[in-house]
Amino acid sequence: MGSELRDEGPGRRLRVSRAISASIAVAGLVLAGVVVGLAVGSAALPTSVAIASPTVSPSATPEASATPGATATPTARPTPQPTPEPTPVLVPAPLTGRLVTEAQAAQHPIAVMIDDHRDARPQSGFNAASVVWQAPAEGGIPRYMLVYGETIPAAVGPVRSARQYYVEWAAEWRAMYVHSGGSPGALQTLRALGSGQLVWNADEFRWGGRYLWRSAERWPPHNVYTDGEHLRALASIVGATDGPQPAAWSFGPPADGDQRPLGAEIRVVYPYEAVTFRYDFATNTWPRFIDGSPEPQRDAADGAIVAPTNVIVLRLRFGLLDDGSGKDRLEAAAIGGGDAWIASNGRIFHGTWRKDSASGATLIFGADGRPVSLAAGQTFVQVIDLKYDYAVTAGRLPGLEFDRRSLSAR
Repeated sequence: MGSELRDEGPGRRLRVSRAISASIAVAGLVLAGVVVGLAVGSAALPTSVAIASPTVSPSATPEASATPGATATPTARPTPQPTPEPTPVLVPAPLTGRLVTEAQAAQHPIAVMIDDHRDARPQSGFNAASVVWQAPAEGGIPRYMLVYGETIPAAVGPVRSARQYYVEWAAEWRAMYVHSGGSPGALQTLRALGSGQLVWNADEFRWGGRYLWRSAERWPPHNVYTDGEHLRALASIVGATDGPQPAAWSFGPPADGDQRPLGAEIRVVYPYEAVTFRYDFATNTWPRFIDGSPEPQRDAADGAIVAPTNVIVLRLRFGLLDDGSGKDRLEAAAIGGGDAWIASNGRIFHGTWRKDSASGATLIFGADGRPVSLAAGQTFVQVIDLKYDYAVTAGRLPGLEFDRRSLSAR
């Protein structure tokens, strides 16, 4: 203040004094207004709220500022839900009629020749097969052909050599035909027509070591094995690519329990062995017994009983094949027609079969001449010579007093 009151004449001192007075007056008015405002605000606010400089709430929501002292509830965020998996489209598998995915149904059929010498037992791969063929070979020893469709086997073997009539059965699905060598006639056919014309040739002599191998647990020649993973890989290499597959047979649902007979049995006799199928009411399958054994046949791959859903017996002519080998190989009239016995849903009935060409399907007809409908599942085709013995035992339907709970699956 001392600087403003310097003696610079009466007029200057007066002007400074008035300015100071005016400032003081204005300040007084402002102070008075603040006091009045605080008094009014104090009367409007609850006594529990401290009077202080107002703070700006960080929340912009009206609820947070409208109710003093209230705690704001955080907004709940929705929990992310997983995207639902689409329901797979199921279609009938062409070889079994089972409902499978479209990708499984499109898997290219793979046919594998399997040994049936006693030193080769127990064999691996039966239960994963869609169709199993068994027919005579030289020396009276039968041989199998396991055809895989929608199911990939864990292990398969022992793999044996090719025969012409097996090639013709495998040609029904233009399958990849897996074998270890073969008869001269079969090998000639495979060289000429084994690039997809009849089948896709997959010989262990060419592909062994990587896709097929020799097991140290068996003596040769009963020791060639493979598995589904290697077979599928080999199929893509030789050209047996996946795609729509034809369905030669028709399939239907299983019979209801009260329509399943008891005691049905079918037996075929080869020079080397006898095979018996006994119908199992509880599972609607036909467990398989070899050479009168009280225990059913088991698959070495999974340890489970070999029990197909359907059994078809084809009767046709076999004869000695004069191929100069001196090994008494056989030839078969696989193209043509003849008698058949069909076992499905516990019933056994007489019919016929017909195959018009090497690549044509083996069709099955009932006594009325109409195509047979099988129960969806695995089918065993037992091929026997016209001279071989066989026996059929029809089952009987259970009475009303029959207690199904007393049955147990074998």
